[in-house]
Amino acid sequence: MAIAIAGDFAALAPVPAPAPVQAQTYILSPNDVVQVKVYQEDDLETRMRIAKDGTSSFPLIGVVQLGGKTVEQASSLIKEKLAKDYLVNPQVTLTVMDYAKRRFTVLGQVQKPGTFEIPNEESVSFLQAIAMAGGYTRLASKANVTVTRITAGRKSTFSLDVNAATSAVEQKPFEILPDDTITISERVF
Repeated sequence: MAIAIAGDFAALAPVPAPAPVQAQTYILSPNDVVQVKVYQEDDLETRMRIAKDGTSSFPLIGVVQLGGKTVEQASSLIKEKLAKDYLVNPQVTLTVMDYAKRRFTVLGQVQKPGTFEIPNEESVSFLQAIAMAGGYTRLASKANVTVTRITAGRKSTFSLDVNAATSAVEQKPFEILPDDTITISERVF
């Protein structure tokens, strides 16, 4: 099922249909906990949380930018830094031990308004988000739904018309991103 969208499109391009995320393509984000192992270098085994600015501190090499990189890119970066001054051909393994909580909020005319988590390595469509909130109340206006998100420090608001979207089968589902706020207005009689 698709959602008709009207609103500020300058800050956000259309979201492609989500593909299953594999460990190699997961993008590290703040509050992820990672474990780094270097083969035959037990002293360098480190478990660390990625800070809000995307950095972490690693033995020998100091602060390293991991946020925004895939698991593979992050382990390559650590490998390069260790190989530069400290080790010959280090074999680095980076594993995500605990994923950061990715949340969105649903307000207004739903059965259970509140904050909900996006499952690890998955995405949530707009209709799935409404289902997580228990569905619409009898007073909900499906023609007057807004999604607010911050993109690159800029607030964007999208107006969604669920009724119009049910007939547009070919349109891709509207994907909910972490920190989005969905507001379902009350119907005017």
